[in-house]
Amino acid sequence: MSTYVYGIASSSHRSLPVGMEGVGEPALPVRAITEGDLTAVVSDAPEGLRPKRRDLLAHQNVLAEAGAAGPVLPMRFGSISPDDAAVAGVLAERADHFKERLEALAGKVEYNVKATHDEEAVLHRVMSENPEVRALTEANRNAGGGTYDDRLRLGEMVVAAVKSREAEDAAEIQRALEPVAAAVSAGPESTGWLANLSFLVDRETAETFIATVEEVRKGHPHLELRVHGPLPPYSFVEPAPSEPAETSR
Repeated sequence: MSTYVYGIASSSHRSLPVGMEGVGEPALPVRAITEGDLTAVVSDAPEGLRPKRRDLLAHQNVLAEAGAAGPVLPMRFGSISPDDAAVAGVLAERADHFKERLEALAGKVEYNVKATHDEEAVLHRVMSENPEVRALTEANRNAGGGTYDDRLRLGEMVVAAVKSREAEDAAEIQRALEPVAAAVSAGPESTGWLANLSFLVDRETAETFIATVEEVRKGHPHLELRVHGPLPPYSFVEPAPSEPAETSR
């Protein structure tokens, strides 16, 4: 039977949730696979697993229980290995990497920050910052709306200006939050967001990070920021490109 992997911990971890209910219906018991200095928190993998709310919560609860007593490298929902032997083989093969990551992520959590523009506010800002757009808008207004070509040109100029503003704002968000985080990882691009960034934050300084997000929000009223966390540091199981060299060797 295939093996479902929740996370990886040190074999000296004080308390792993062995026997706890995991994914599946009926829920499958959580167990441990130990190889050398590492232990994988696993269960059997149910057939036809889908990201249903019950299983997503079960995955999250197992990681929360394991992480309460020591650092755990979280695997994303749906991480399945062919069998227990394959899990043990990966633990042995990547032991140095996993031990380095456990050390680097100890005491840290992840916050995901997504940003969008308030459409009306960003258009107002684009108008105020771009004299050419402002002049063409006024000329079209004075001409009763302007010609089709004039309206098309204005639309293209506004779209280009908003795109430029999106790139600038995404970079500015990262610059503002990076100093209060240990590392940053860019998430997959999406048409729904101008920024999708995950930050690795020391649990003890999380309040400072949240306060800095609020400062960014207040200083940029044309932005809408959504913050999710604290989360297990899913985005940092592999070193992020911008992570300091001493934690990505």
